[in-house]
Amino acid sequence: MKDKPSLQDCLQEYKTQLEQGIIQQAYRGLMQYMLELRTQFQKTFPDYEVPGNLYFGYMDMTYFAVIPDFLKQRKLKTAVVFLHEAFRFEAWLSGYNRQAQAAYWELIRTSRPGSYRLVPDPLKADAILEHVLVEEPDFNDPELLTDLIVKGTEAFILYIEQFFQAQE
Repeated sequence: MKDKPSLQDCLQEYKTQLEQGIIQQAYRGLMQYMLELRTQFQKTFPDYEVPGNLYFGYMDMTYFAVIPDFLKQRKLKTAVVFLHEAFRFEAWLSGYNRQAQAAYWELIRTSRPGSYRLVPDPLKADAILEHVLVEEPDFNDPELLTDLIVKGTEAFILYIEQFFQAQE
């Protein structure tokens, strides 16, 4: 089994990659796309809260929140997430804090979450439910990509809303 590279080795490789300039170009392009995607959600769903914040992450994930009133009342939110290493878009149902997240995780767990993936432990995850929106995004067609993400997120939110309505 090969030893993990040292921090110095990793940083040397990072420096080498940065000197080529491609990583910066890709990262800037991805962040610009995420900002434009967030703006599209604000336009498409004016009744939803779509905060101005974009979580840039540590090159692990980048996301923004989409918060319909019915989720806000429960201290929940959805997030549109780009996972860097998996290189895909997902929609997540998350809590405002771990306490809210754990309580709703238990409710959803005992009621079966349908086709959406329930995280194994809500206290060790950033989500309650996860849903893959786009497995292999094609950034050469940003309009189609945006349409897939918006429609997939809308369906995810509708499922969650119907779930909570059925619980009442």
